[in-house]
Amino acid sequence: MRAAPTILHLDMDAFYASAEQAAKPSLRGKPVVVGGLGMRGVVATASYEARRLGVHSAMPMAQARRLAPNAAYLVPRFALYRSVSDQVMELLGRLSPLVEPLSLDEAFVDLEAGGVADDAASARALGRQLRTVIRAVTGLSGSVGLAGSKMLAKIASEEAKPDGLLLIEPGTERELLAPMSVRILPGVGPATGDHLRRAGMTVVDDLARAGEAELVRLLGKAHGVALHRMAQGYDDRPVVAERDAKSVSVEDTFDVDLHDRVRVRSEVERLADRCVGRLRSAGRSGRTVVLKVRRYDFSTLTRSETLRGPTDDPTVVREAAARLLEAVDTTGGVRLLGVGVTGLADFTQEDLFAQAAEAEHAAEEAAADAPPEAPPVAAPETAEQGAEQPAARRWAAGHDVRHETYGHGWVQGSGVGRVTVRFEEPWSPPGRVRTFRIDDPQLEPADPLPLVREPPDYSSWPASLPKSRSGTGPADGAESSP
Repeated sequence: MRAAPTILHLDMDAFYASAEQAAKPSLRGKPVVVGGLGMRGVVATASYEARRLGVHSAMPMAQARRLAPNAAYLVPRFALYRSVSDQVMELLGRLSPLVEPLSLDEAFVDLEAGGVADDAASARALGRQLRTVIRAVTGLSGSVGLAGSKMLAKIASEEAKPDGLLLIEPGTERELLAPMSVRILPGVGPATGDHLRRAGMTVVDDLARAGEAELVRLLGKAHGVALHRMAQGYDDRPVVAERDAKSVSVEDTFDVDLHDRVRVRSEVERLADRCVGRLRSAGRSGRTVVLKVRRYDFSTLTRSETLRGPTDDPTVVREAAARLLEAVDTTGGVRLLGVGVTGLADFTQEDLFAQAAEAEHAAEEAAADAPPEAPPVAAPETAEQGAEQPAARRWAAGHDVRHETYGHGWVQGSGVGRVTVRFEEPWSPPGRVRTFRIDDPQLEPADPLPLVREPPDYSSWPASLPKSRSGTGPADGAESSP
């Protein structure tokens, strides 16, 4: 534990939904839900307006629609979210060489390592400045927690939400944690929480009073010792600048179970191509290909194949995934498919191209020896195949479009051969709604617009905003200190 609250945790507020509201003036102040819109979709993020109606992350989308029937339901736009995340992480990188991203919208920062704060006053001033700059550059709000440890900084940012700042003074940790639910501590999930509840421990103070020996008896040595330390506010984990990804994977859940074996294979190949795309974007390669299949009865099978060396060749990954699929019984239907690559490296093995050729040659030989069979049934086209695309695939709700006459807009919905578009930009008033045929030649998909048209120049920040030992500085939103 540090003597000064110089570990900062930033958590952007309802990130996906807030980005959508910033991009779409007509949705500001209204309930917005982002996630998978199919029958089996789940909520990724809900705006605070939707949360007041009972909608929350990881909730089945069907349940969310029952709770908030008048909310705007949108498909995620990860290109926009990554762009905004890059802006935020670049700002954090100016504060310290030790920035530990946890996701697109969340990160720890070691302010002491960056030399920008060394006590409570300077840390508070820096936190205020950060919130101001993030809002100016991205148009979005973030909540900041400051403490002497990662655990407490994260708890502080959660308590500060939305759009606030909370600094936990060293020495007040035990008092702050005592009345909180045990679920606030890292490593206490639903199962551990239920186990502790049955033992009569529901708040953090119960854990601290129980003693280390009792927690070890209940949870085992490693978990019991760690949990007792955390209950007393101790957390010595450092901020780690880089975390090496152990795998890259993609998966899709289908609205209706897939029964056609040809369609299943087509989807596996499509997922393999997407997986390799992510692999290449990260500048990595991998040696082990993994296939995940969740069947109609929710049973999940995982199969893997290790190659002779690392690869980022889509043909190699696609064919390895297809071979793994051959060993899986899909009778009865498939509800989820996933393809991943593990054993990541920063190089590839060039002769894996020869491996792909060998696999192709072996397949040709097997086909020559096999008896003739009827031609395969063509798989239904996906959004990435063919010129004629289903309306729901081509015109996803919330995605950007451009019309030759009306300019930039976003899809409100589509169906029955029509697509409804609202034409507005992040910096415009709420726009008008128009409806077109789904094949209107003047309507095309478009890239997301930036959320702020002309952001202020903060290229010299934080040097342009000197540290304030008095704790004064620009800020908006809530701010508190226990």
